[in-house]
Amino acid sequence: MARNKYDVDENLEVKFDFGQVKRLGKYLKPFKKKLILVVAVMLSASAASMLLPRFFMTVMDEYIPNKDMHGLLMVALATLAITIYVAVALRIKIKITTTIGQSVIHQLREDIFSHLQELPFSYYDSRPYGKIQVRVVNYVNNLSDLLSNGIINTITDLCSLVFVLIFMFSIHVKLTLVCMCGFPVLAVVVFLIKKKQRRAWQNSSNKQSNLNAYIAESINGIRVTQAFVRERENAGIFNRLSENCRKAWMGAIKFNFLIHPTVDNISTITTAFIYLLGISWMVSGAGDVTVGIMIAFTGYIGRFWAPITTLAGFYNSLLTAISYLERIFETIDEPITVKDQPGAVPMPEIEGRVEFKDVVFSYEDGVRVLNGINFITQKGQSFAIVGPTGAGKTTIVNLLSRFYNLESGQILIDGVDINTVTIRSLRTQMGVMMQDSFIFSGTIMDNIRYGNMDATDEEVIAAAKTVCAHDFIKDMEDGYYTQVNERGSRLSVGQRQLISFARALLADPKILILDEATSSIDTETEIVLQKGLNRLLEGRTSFIIAHRLSTIKNSSCIMYVDRGNIQEMGSHDELMELQGEYYKLYMSQYEFLKRA
Repeated sequence: MARNKYDVDENLEVKFDFGQVKRLGKYLKPFKKKLILVVAVMLSASAASMLLPRFFMTVMDEYIPNKDMHGLLMVALATLAITIYVAVALRIKIKITTTIGQSVIHQLREDIFSHLQELPFSYYDSRPYGKIQVRVVNYVNNLSDLLSNGIINTITDLCSLVFVLIFMFSIHVKLTLVCMCGFPVLAVVVFLIKKKQRRAWQNSSNKQSNLNAYIAESINGIRVTQAFVRERENAGIFNRLSENCRKAWMGAIKFNFLIHPTVDNISTITTAFIYLLGISWMVSGAGDVTVGIMIAFTGYIGRFWAPITTLAGFYNSLLTAISYLERIFETIDEPITVKDQPGAVPMPEIEGRVEFKDVVFSYEDGVRVLNGINFITQKGQSFAIVGPTGAGKTTIVNLLSRFYNLESGQILIDGVDINTVTIRSLRTQMGVMMQDSFIFSGTIMDNIRYGNMDATDEEVIAAAKTVCAHDFIKDMEDGYYTQVNERGSRLSVGQRQLISFARALLADPKILILDEATSSIDTETEIVLQKGLNRLLEGRTSFIIAHRLSTIKNSSCIMYVDRGNIQEMGSHDELMELQGEYYKLYMSQYEFLKRA
């Protein structure tokens, strides 16, 4: 089922186009006024700084030969004023652009995370969690410099380049054309490496994603790793993935490093030609070049190539960012296949009658997990589902909660097709305890209250008492306010299940789903817990999946599921009398317990 593992590169399903850069620009739209202000300030500062070489030309050609001290003083004051204004403008730009950049990153991260919250289980079934996490954190963070500085610098540097050319052409046309002759060479270099550079950064993001996926998997499985003494083998896998990441990054960064030397070399060569031609024309008097013009051009040459160097850096940043944007927008564009249908209405208050009509379901095309499931439960019935591993037991309750879409058939609750109601109104009336008793970081109180945030402390404690969790909770250092780690690592498996059970019960569900709810609870606790459950299940429809058949003997109805079909259905006594598959399963457990 998995689309890829930590050692398999991801293939983009949506090819990049520059419309995605335009799409990124939409995130800047709310900051339009601030951007215009920054651009205006930086353009005025750039235009003002362009006057400095012209001042120096005037000083060399007029004020110094004429010993004009007043003119020299005015130029000095004007230079000082321009320098201060440029410094202030730069400070304004840094402050505003940094704020805008981080705000856009915050919004982008919020969009991708919010979208992930709505994606169906099938999305998470098909890829490692680490490859999802890297998109929310690393890839978005890597856009920071582009958003904070790149866009504004590009606009201002383009305009600065125009200003420089205007001043240079106004001073000397031929020298300006010599300065510009390096442009075609730079354009050829950029064109030749563009595709290779983008592919190299795509490969780098793939290797980074693989490494992140393996780190996440290794941390989650650290107990198994140490239990089976796999530290050296895992370190070897990590080093291999890390080396692949290093090689991919080095392969990509060499293209970035190629641009700057190219610009520097072209700048140096054209500058040398300008000095050579300028001085020869100045000596011969053929080109109408003065000392002041050469000094002015010396100042303008640096200002001419500086924005080109910045634009080359932006081009590198853009191609790097493209490899991340592709992944980010691919995730945001991932279709939400399990969602409210057009015209969906709130689910009426559930009474508890559930009907499966010819339900067919497949996780993968051509591999059916359920093949025409039909059954009806009445209000208040406890329905147990048993069978071998992989028979489709959990799939049945997942479909009831609308975690997946049906391939065909219908699921009705109180005669209402669950596909016609809003998902939120359906799930808020259902309590689900899955096989994986996930505990969030925070207090035990918060974990139990997770399914009903309006519950009082007394209601939380009452739910814990019902499932026999109160005794071990009150003995902890801070009772219900004891901090637990992510995934509840400081709790036993049984304690995590009891807390998850209390969480499900506190939601006061009309339909209760228990998927291996007591699999990690000791027999003595289970006996006490069963009494509380019997009281709780009164008047509620419940679905109980269990491998320990002693826990479901008193269920209203027991379904034996295998190979995607209901093989047997009836009460415990009826199925035992039938002496079919359920009978064999029950007797095998009974004999095993006798031998134990």
